[in-house]
Amino acid sequence: MSNISNNLKYLRKKKGHTQQNFADIMEIKRSLIGAYEEDRAEPKYDLLKRIAEYFDLTIDEFINEKISDSWKPKPKSQGSNLRVLSISVDQNDRENIELVPVKASAGYLNGFSDPQYISDLPKFQLPIAALRQGTFRAFEIMGDSMLPVQPGSVIIGEYLDNWNEVKTGETYIVISKNEGVVYKRAGNRFRENKDLKLISDNKVYDAYTIAAEDILEIWKAKAYISTSLPEPTPDPTMETLTQMMSQMQKSISQLNKN
Repeated sequence: MSNISNNLKYLRKKKGHTQQNFADIMEIKRSLIGAYEEDRAEPKYDLLKRIAEYFDLTIDEFINEKISDSWKPKPKSQGSNLRVLSISVDQNDRENIELVPVKASAGYLNGFSDPQYISDLPKFQLPIAALRQGTFRAFEIMGDSMLPVQPGSVIIGEYLDNWNEVKTGETYIVISKNEGVVYKRAGNRFRENKDLKLISDNKVYDAYTIAAEDILEIWKAKAYISTSLPEPTPDPTMETLTQMMSQMQKSISQLNKN
């Protein structure tokens, strides 16, 4: 029998549910629970996710671990996102680079782990050696918080499964429950149960922190595509000098507080 069938039967009985009880909880037919436990069928992704969440497990644990009385979940304090990452491949079985346009960024928060959602995103390949080893995704960004990278640019990020590898001063696409999709510079290393500081390259914008438990994915920025070519650096104006002075005063005030 597969891990799914064994695990489902074990966890259902441990909770004290009959097949009918559990079928009612999942809002499906009892015969389906029997088919899953007898390894005659496997749950579809959406149901698999609901079952794993009901038993407080990741999909990865539910599928790949042999759960029993002696089983213990892997520690989740290693900065490792243990869920299964959904990807798509081309006709030669090479991983695509999926594009998340600005209009799709809100939907990405709900669909990032759904294989069907990922397969429906625009996708492409780039003949660049540095983008061949690893899993990559492209995100369109808006706003001027990361100037000189222009609004409308596409940031190509490499999937970071171990968040402890986040390095201070490097740029990342951070996907979170509250902030959505943002492109920022890391202000500190990732620590479980600690806030991650995010910094804009445009100093007009203040840095802010995001709680570790709110983070869904982190992608390390590797390249970007833009249709806006760099402009010559203008001479400073009174307005920009005033903004710079204001930012310096904020930084000095923050240093004094610390």
